[in-house]
Amino acid sequence: MAMAIDQESFPHDLAVVLSSEERDFLICGNGEQVKISSIKGKIVGLYFSGLWCGLCRQFTPKLVEAYEDLYPKGDFEIVFISSDKDNESFNEYFGKMPWLAVPFADAEARKKLKQSFKVRAIPHLVILDGTGKVLSNEGVKFIKHFGPEAYPFTSERVNYLREEEEKAKVNQSLRSILVHESRDFLISNEESKIVVSDLEGKTVGLYFAMASHKGCRNFTLKLADVYKKLKQKNFEIVLLSLDEKYEDFNEGFEAMPWLALSFKDKNCERLVRYFEHKLLPQLVVISPDGKTLQQNAVKLVEEYGDQAFPFTQEKLITLANLKKEKLEAQTLESILVTADRDFVISNGGLKVPVSKLVGNNIVLYFAAQWSLPSREFLPKLITTYQEIKKKDETFEVIFISSDQDESSFNNLFSRMPWLELPFDDDRKAFLWRRFNIVGIPVVIAISPSGCTVNTQVRQLLETHGAGAYPFTEEHIKNLQQRLDKTSTGWPKKGKDEIHNEHELALIHQQVYLCSGCKEMGYGWSFFCKRCDYGLHPKCAPKQEEMN
Repeated sequence: MAMAIDQESFPHDLAVVLSSEERDFLICGNGEQVKISSIKGKIVGLYFSGLWCGLCRQFTPKLVEAYEDLYPKGDFEIVFISSDKDNESFNEYFGKMPWLAVPFADAEARKKLKQSFKVRAIPHLVILDGTGKVLSNEGVKFIKHFGPEAYPFTSERVNYLREEEEKAKVNQSLRSILVHESRDFLISNEESKIVVSDLEGKTVGLYFAMASHKGCRNFTLKLADVYKKLKQKNFEIVLLSLDEKYEDFNEGFEAMPWLALSFKDKNCERLVRYFEHKLLPQLVVISPDGKTLQQNAVKLVEEYGDQAFPFTQEKLITLANLKKEKLEAQTLESILVTADRDFVISNGGLKVPVSKLVGNNIVLYFAAQWSLPSREFLPKLITTYQEIKKKDETFEVIFISSDQDESSFNNLFSRMPWLELPFDDDRKAFLWRRFNIVGIPVVIAISPSGCTVNTQVRQLLETHGAGAYPFTEEHIKNLQQRLDKTSTGWPKKGKDEIHNEHELALIHQQVYLCSGCKEMGYGWSFFCKRCDYGLHPKCAPKQEEMN
């Protein structure tokens, strides 16, 4: 039997793989021809990329920076293999690259290169050593993670860098985080330089943000307020801007009262990797001894403000206990009344004092016109509301909008028969934080005493309708027991005429979309895991039809 050959273990002759019968040259951005033989013996990166690819456009500037650092060594080159569809796109994209390329006109050579190096997706960077042997197919990953420091891209070098990163985390200090070999200072928005040593002994927040990012802009306002209160407590913030344009960086930093790394500071890229940055905004908190206290304190700041300081585990435990006590002591007035406002608005435009609602079963409805699930759920909630009101006249719903413009807000509320918080009401942000709202719609039940009864009311209404009222744990438990008892006689497996290729199994799910009526379902369903096909029990065929 012939053995499979690992192509990566054998050297590639660049004079062969990069040329064709009619061509023994590569081209520069200015159209000049360069003999392929001139890169023989060099470490070569084969860069498969295309202008149409967003990830490629993001990565190429990073590769340019690395190339400009490495090219002076004299033994490194990159060859661009285009995935563009037309010559115009190729020229536009290649014009921003300082390296060589396989001519766009040589489509056959480009195709063979992609096949030879098994390119499945772009951007893709194959690194070849001086003999043409593949050092790595993960050039993109190495450049993103280590930049030019990954040179010469051997496994030994990469492993060494990884080990050094781990050592750095063990021996972490503020200086090891913020000082670079070419810089030991930060900047203020007054253009003065502040040496990093001035921050030693302080609690420091590293703020990863973008001025063009809406979430960052909103959080910056909150953070600025917290910063003013904590600055006298040995607290400092350093902006690590991820903006691509200097204008955006400058505009954002001008409004910030803290310090920053300079625009496009090389250390910023390293810290993005070091702190495993994934979401914006991110606030890493460093303790006075230089160790990481919090990987991302954004939620802590949003929920507790300056009370979260000094962000230690002990402080967080204290805050959690206080929050628990506060929740247990919660009243309707404590969550809906502020110094400025003590009312909600009826659908007729009248002010209704919160005090008039005390002692009633209340539902808080978080939704928005822009949210399709909110719009789809609204008819169900209106029907349920009307059914419950017939049984309990004191039951009420309060709409809490997350719409960005008043027109959308009014459009959605005009269809609602209940109460609402005004469009420009500051209480909305507080309630979103208080109940940790992530996605909408969310329906939360408040008891007559003002305590939170249930945060999963939407799911309960989808499953039980008005029968879920008053949403208490005991009532829902009884409903579930009745539902479980009802399911005793249901078939455990079966088929229906629409989905007859596989059996449907009776299972319990937290949430699913019924393939029959196209409405959300919660609890029992007849489900085909292979096809992701599920039916409400009410939509499933009768027992005798499923057997």
